[in-house]
Amino acid sequence: MKKFDENAVLSALTNLILTPGVREWERQQLIDAKNSGDYKNLEWVLRPHALRGSLSPDMTEFYAFLTTGIAPTRFNRKEIDPMNAADEHLDSAIFAGGCFWCMVQPFEELSGILSVTSGYTGGHQDNPTYEQVCAHLTGHTEAVEIIFDTTKISYDELVTLYWQLTDPSDAFGQFEDRGDNYRPVIFVNSKAQRAQAEASKQRLLDTKKFEQPIVTTIEDAQKFWPAENYHQDFYKKNPERYKASSAIRHRFLRRNWA
Repeated sequence: MKKFDENAVLSALTNLILTPGVREWERQQLIDAKNSGDYKNLEWVLRPHALRGSLSPDMTEFYAFLTTGIAPTRFNRKEIDPMNAADEHLDSAIFAGGCFWCMVQPFEELSGILSVTSGYTGGHQDNPTYEQVCAHLTGHTEAVEIIFDTTKISYDELVTLYWQLTDPSDAFGQFEDRGDNYRPVIFVNSKAQRAQAEASKQRLLDTKKFEQPIVTTIEDAQKFWPAENYHQDFYKKNPERYKASSAIRHRFLRRNWA
């Protein structure tokens, strides 16, 4: 076992205990290790299962953490470095439109998209968890952060798609998901993004497509906190549950945006 930050291990282990994608046997091993503090024994218990490839995805990543000492990434996320010439044409967009499970696939399938990450933003607490956000303790809303190549796709195209994925007349949630943690928001990171978002919103208003007022807000971007691993690419990991959870949204979108 490589040397690692025990606080980081405890944090990852605690998160995994609460993760639905972890199997019951795996969860019990995590609980035992947390109670005993014996992380070395946990590695030995998990090793034969890891070698056979029989651990759940999040446990596989956690096992790699135990054996390498390198903290796992919670997502496949591109970080933009403004000092890096290679990132010159990259930009980010953050959209909140209800359950983030339903916001990933449409953007991820576009040409010019480098990554789409589910997470939390717009609140007042650092490192929020899913449980805290759902309990309305942090002020955050579920959102997606999109890293895109501006030479291949424009911010205006992303905003246009965003409108078509949401109900912009519902300020108190989206579809069956209710509460401030599901409020619709376009978070902008520059004056240029704000101008484009406001112009796009005005074009939607001019269409008079919705009888009710357009209530989606346009706000300055805040710190974006990636969600737990099991939320990332949820439509791929849990297709049946994704299909069930997005059914009402898709019926609304077909009726209003067809």
